[in-house]
Amino acid sequence: MNIEKQYQEDHSVKLIVEVDQEKMNTYKRRAAIKISTRSKVPGFRPGKAPYEIVVRTVGEATVTEQAVDLFIDSEYSNILKEADVNPGAAGTLESVDSLEPPKLTFRIPLAPEVDLGDYHSIRLPYEWVAPGEKDVEAALEELRQMYAATENVDRPVEVGDYVLLDANSETPELKRTGFATFVRSEDRDTEWPYNGFAKELVGLKAGENKTIQHTFPEDWEVEELKGRSVEIGITVKTVRGVILPDLDDELAKKAGAGDTLDALKETVKKDVEKRSQDEYDDKYFVELIEKIKEGATIKYHAHTVEHEGEHVLSDLSNRLAQQNMDLDTYFKVRETTREKFIEEEVNPVAKKRLERGLLLDEIVRKEKIQIDNTALEAEYNDTLMGLAQQGMDFSKMRGGKKGQKQLSEAIAMESASRVMTRKALDMLKSIAMGEYKPVEEAVEEIKEETVEEVIEEAKEDVSRVQAENEQEKPAE
Repeated sequence: MNIEKQYQEDHSVKLIVEVDQEKMNTYKRRAAIKISTRSKVPGFRPGKAPYEIVVRTVGEATVTEQAVDLFIDSEYSNILKEADVNPGAAGTLESVDSLEPPKLTFRIPLAPEVDLGDYHSIRLPYEWVAPGEKDVEAALEELRQMYAATENVDRPVEVGDYVLLDANSETPELKRTGFATFVRSEDRDTEWPYNGFAKELVGLKAGENKTIQHTFPEDWEVEELKGRSVEIGITVKTVRGVILPDLDDELAKKAGAGDTLDALKETVKKDVEKRSQDEYDDKYFVELIEKIKEGATIKYHAHTVEHEGEHVLSDLSNRLAQQNMDLDTYFKVRETTREKFIEEEVNPVAKKRLERGLLLDEIVRKEKIQIDNTALEAEYNDTLMGLAQQGMDFSKMRGGKKGQKQLSEAIAMESASRVMTRKALDMLKSIAMGEYKPVEEAVEEIKEETVEEVIEEAKEDVSRVQAENEQEKPAE
């Protein structure tokens, strides 16, 4: 075969393959046998009709078409190998340019390529500061709220109360019957129908009414409310006050954080610190990876983004299924189409995820990062424990033992991916902080430390033996 390579701007390659006529004739004869096996050729048993008879019966074009299919099935991997092409997805037969001599043109998406650039010169200080005592105290108060009891109260609404109300308005989107809300001291983006609504209820008693006027901004997320000034008639039905539990040993036991208040405080402190550091790390590594990306060159075919987009859409579908909703319903609620949603929301996320993954994969490859079996086992067990706490019963899985095995393999793969990602991010962090040491240098330091330890131990042994010998000498 004679193969000409033409690299394309979309990170694909065009292969123009000239096939030896003798080789194509061999495939044409195989094609004739296959056709005669599947089709009836008068006067011949299946697969026994001579080549010329098959050609006259079904036509030269049919035999040639079948021969090309057989050639591709058999020779495609050899073509890629001979052309030294690393494909990123299945290629396509773009055209049959001629039959005498046989010339075929293939278009193959190439595997992604990453050049990290001088990423070792990037610096980004890591400036996380552990939360103070006030943050821990706030978390303890939140815990008290979680274990609080409520009771009906005959007094005006206060911050910290639960209120059951009816909301009436000429605007359908603002009508609610038996709506429950919590009066928080701080605003939240998720509050209905707008931030600060619940505070408007402070001072009202059960049975009292109030008309609230509000103007929604032009960029409000609900189309029907954008830029509108509305009136909402409120009727308070019930006011329930919160009875907070004491911060004591009993609360610690209820929360499963030990038997004492000190143990509870220590657990909450660690949790607050972890959440704070996780939040900082998310922002830190996003910024760090963006810095690396600025100096890197990443090439990939559009098909690779499409493939990643399928994963993004699948993840969304799984999350929606937990809320008893499918994608079509979700698109209707969002007033969009599948195509528009993929274009405007899925593809940008897929592109970010893809490029981040490609960068980290290249870091792993270049720095020769190895999987840590101890960390992998811990991650795997943590995932299993988390699923069990969510109520998953592994003994009742679909597919029995086969289903359990498939789930186990999926969890193992996901755990391995998370462990490798963490190791890669830790490596990048050490580089950005100027603390990086090549693997070989780190190994040498360990060896040197080990040698020094052996020498020190040997000196101690010698000193001990000398001391013992001195004690055993007979007195003169």
